[in-house]
Amino acid sequence: MIVHNPGAPSPFLLLGDHAGRHIPAELGDLGLAAGDLDRHIAWDIGVDGLGRRLAQALDATFIAQTVSRLVIDCNRDPDRPDAICEVSDGTPIPGNAGLSAEARAQRIATVFGPYHAAIAAELDDRAAQDRPSLVVALHSFTPAMKDGAPRPWEFGVLHLGRSAFSDAILARLRAEPDRPRIGDNQPYEMDGSDYTVPRHAIARGLDYLELEVRQDLIAAAAGRQGVADRLARLLPLALADATEGGARSGATV
Repeated sequence: MIVHNPGAPSPFLLLGDHAGRHIPAELGDLGLAAGDLDRHIAWDIGVDGLGRRLAQALDATFIAQTVSRLVIDCNRDPDRPDAICEVSDGTPIPGNAGLSAEARAQRIATVFGPYHAAIAAELDDRAAQDRPSLVVALHSFTPAMKDGAPRPWEFGVLHLGRSAFSDAILARLRAEPDRPRIGDNQPYEMDGSDYTVPRHAIARGLDYLELEVRQDLIAAAAGRQGVADRLARLLPLALADATEGGARSGATV
C-alpha cells in the first residue's frame, strides 16, 4: 500500500483497491504464468497511473493498494469466500486453492487490514479537523471477459441507492461533447459484494463515486493523462452541482 500526497487539502479522497499486482515473495507466483499476472485478473490496469495523475491535478490524497487482488481482494468482505478467489475469469489460481484458516488470516492481517486502516485513519483525521470528504474509488474493467461478452461502456458509475455526487458525475459525463458511452451501474452493479465504499463512505454518511474506466482507455500513458484531465475538470464541477442540489433539497453532500 502507498499513500500518495498525504494530507492534501482536496475534499476528494482517491482510493485504488486494485491498483497494483505485487505478490509477496513468500507466495511465489501463486502458481500462475507470468502473462496471467499482467492481465486484468491480477489488478485494475491503468488505475495506479490514473490515480497519481488525479492526485496531482486535484491536490488530493490517493491511497493505493499495491498488492494484487489475487492475494486478497480489498473490495470484498474478507469473510467472503471470493475475497481470495480460486478461479478468476476462468483461470485457476493454484496458490489460492484449499487455503487454511491461518493462511487466510495472514493475508487479512498483512494486506487487507493495513489498507482499510489507512483509509479509516485518513477519514477520521479529516473529520476531527472538520474537513469535508468525498470518497472516489477508482477501478478499471476489461473490454471483454473470457466469455466474449461485449462491454462497450467507456465509463461506469456504480452506486448503491441514492448518491447525489454519482448522479452529478453521470450527468456531467453524458454531457461531454464527444458523448462517451456511460454505464449507470454497468458493467457492474454495486451490491452486497462491494466493501470499500459501503464501509468507508456510506457507513459514515459521506457521498462517494465508484468509477469504472475501460482498461484500453488507460492502459497507455497518453490515455491515462487524457482521462485524468477529463476527470480533474469534471469532478469539481459535479461536486458543485451536487452541493447546489443538496442545498435546494435540504440534503447534505
